[in-house]
Amino acid sequence: MSQFESLPVELIAEILGELDVQSLITVSYLSRRLYSVASDSSLNPWRRPILQNLLRHPDAPYEPSLTHLSVRTTVPRQNWIEILSLGRAPWLLLEATLPHLKEAEWEECFRRRFLPGWQKWKKDGTAWRSTFRNVLYRVLHRSTTSCTSDESWTRYVLIRRGGVANELEASSRNYDPVAVFDELKMQSNLDHLETRIRLIVELADVRIIALGVLNKPRGTTSVNPYARVLLHPPGIERDDADGSPSGAVAPEAPPAKDDHKTARMLYGDIKQIYRQMTYPHPALSHANYPFYTPGGEDKRWVGTAELEEEGMQWVGGLMLTAQIIGPCTKEHFTDGPPFQDWDLVQGSNRGHYASFTLADLAAIAPWLDIPKKIGGPGLGND
Repeated sequence: MSQFESLPVELIAEILGELDVQSLITVSYLSRRLYSVASDSSLNPWRRPILQNLLRHPDAPYEPSLTHLSVRTTVPRQNWIEILSLGRAPWLLLEATLPHLKEAEWEECFRRRFLPGWQKWKKDGTAWRSTFRNVLYRVLHRSTTSCTSDESWTRYVLIRRGGVANELEASSRNYDPVAVFDELKMQSNLDHLETRIRLIVELADVRIIALGVLNKPRGTTSVNPYARVLLHPPGIERDDADGSPSGAVAPEAPPAKDDHKTARMLYGDIKQIYRQMTYPHPALSHANYPFYTPGGEDKRWVGTAELEEEGMQWVGGLMLTAQIIGPCTKEHFTDGPPFQDWDLVQGSNRGHYASFTLADLAAIAPWLDIPKKIGGPGLGND
């Protein structure tokens, strides 16, 4: 033990980080030096074993010792920001002993976990702690029931090919994005084409899905360049091994109009152009977002190069909506490929949706440059 404690504190912390949570709790109380290393917020050996729990398969339980970790004086408070941002809602609300955090830390947890548009639930004078718990309870409640009393109208975003993004709404009681998009296709004379559905990014409680139409148009007038820029950020390729390439130039996006380009020509390392999303924080399946995340659930790229999307292009409008993740949302129900098209909207626990706003679009796709953003209908036809 004395030889181990004589090692540099950085090395001790690295070794402690290889333990599971229960073992680390035990070891942290064996001596004053180990207690000092374990409780040092700059060394923080707790982060790795905590993340190993948080990023487990949804069906795998957390370590029992994680439940009351907040009572341990050796655990730096900063770890709870990640626990509250990524932890499962039922566990946080019904099992975990939550710590006493500062108001700014609760706000940080809220911003990391929820979409920006959900800040509407915070009332003047209400603490961020109670707001966080209330919204988390709303999500848990709506993920298991069809109750929509807390949100009578569900908002969604329609990105038009002409450079207009509309924030629209529909009655929550009967909200079905497929039916809404079918009506939009009919208005655009595209109802003869099949609806294609893509998963853009998954968060702790919701996943953002896009509904659009793929076709091989004779001209460019019906092409929606903004759809491709959203799904395939310029300069990022699926085939890069780590999902975060470092090319010299990020390609320029195709123009929506002659006098406007959806993305500027960007030079330098792609990592200097794009940043991994933090507010809100993506789930494990999309941990590298907006870069490609291996594992089979990041289906923004279907095919590569000339065979991308079977050589077709996105035409007409692209609809974005937020689907609440329930107990069975990610189970495979259809005959088609998983995590794309009808597998995203058909089956158990796939009929619960929450509002998705223009502010949320800016958070998940800051590189998307849309000239006009309208709260309501109008200013553009497909």
